[in-house]
Amino acid sequence: MRVRPFRGYRYAIDREREISKVVAPPYDQISPEQQDALYAMSPANIVRVSYPKDEADDKYARARATLQAWLAEGIWSREAAPAIYPYHQIYRIDDREATRMGLVALGQVTDYARGEVLPHERTHAGPKADRMRLLEATGADTGLLFMVVADPTGALLDASRPTGDPLVEARDLRGERHRLWRLTEASTIARVQQALATARVIIADGHHRYETAVAYARRHSGADDKLMAFFSLQAPGLTILPNHRLVHGVDGFSLARLAEAARRWFDVATLRDPLAFRPTNRTLGVIASDGALTLTLRAESFDAVPWPAGTSRAWRSLAVSVLHEGVLRPLCDITDAKLDAKSHVDYTADEAEAVHLARTGRYQAAFLIAPTTLEELSAVVQGGEVLPQKSTHFYPKLLDGLVFYRLGD
Repeated sequence: MRVRPFRGYRYAIDREREISKVVAPPYDQISPEQQDALYAMSPANIVRVSYPKDEADDKYARARATLQAWLAEGIWSREAAPAIYPYHQIYRIDDREATRMGLVALGQVTDYARGEVLPHERTHAGPKADRMRLLEATGADTGLLFMVVADPTGALLDASRPTGDPLVEARDLRGERHRLWRLTEASTIARVQQALATARVIIADGHHRYETAVAYARRHSGADDKLMAFFSLQAPGLTILPNHRLVHGVDGFSLARLAEAARRWFDVATLRDPLAFRPTNRTLGVIASDGALTLTLRAESFDAVPWPAGTSRAWRSLAVSVLHEGVLRPLCDITDAKLDAKSHVDYTADEAEAVHLARTGRYQAAFLIAPTTLEELSAVVQGGEVLPQKSTHFYPKLLDGLVFYRLGD
């Protein structure tokens, strides 16, 4: 992949280091309540451009006018020279502190057919249309793509370890810390460019934004750069959480009927303490208001599951594949069309929340699954397949507003 330094736009350059008030999660992670909270934090919060509210006027034109006013007033301004930006996320997971280290730079967007960039999930037309309208209106590339890549020489990881104090730091809405540095040394930039020049890069988060950028580049010759954060597959701190499934609107659903039908392929047992349960790829938990069960796919039943034609054993062995193809589709009639329509399944990475929502009857059932591992993700993607929807939840999410890029600069 071709990678370039860039003159980033930042908030209050050389004036403010702590900028929590102006950053925001990726647009697809923002609830209406969080959007309101972000708007209230500051009139300069990036959410006003990255995810403007739906109001009576044209929200895309409003985002453009907001950005133009910020730049005219010097609230946000452009760096004096091109750079790449080391980016650290310091967060807590399983009662321990972890640090994920990467680099922000411009990466060239290309069609998947070229094999330089590998997706791991399918996308939908609606979000891409929204992102395209916003991009056309503002010309602002505010959302970081989360990219992971093999780094056998360690060049990427080495450049991700800057010295000295960060330029800026912020806390996200969950309290996790984010820090950004700036590197302009030509030799360091050249080593990173060389390391990534022949690499195959996997999209961890940001498929809709990547495909929007590809479509934008087709419309605008030369505008084929996208703001990306690159993380080494060999580095510590790459945490993937499971996306537990919350099911609703299934006709005639009951835990007892599900258990009876599942016995065709699964061993069924009572689950006494869902909060202490640790799913595996073959064993998932089911929580409802009237009880909880474990479903364990029997080894001799694995090949009897009606797997989609052409899927590999690596794909079929994923916890999310076992759930979708062994339970949700055949036993609950939740098809791909229903998943696309978002009519029967919601998601949460918070196991306690999933259990609570099912026990209180907010949902018919919560299905608890094991997380997809980096090794599983790489095996499926390198084999040319994409994972089922919402197979991964990389934690923590990258922040919008630490630095952004304007197309054509």
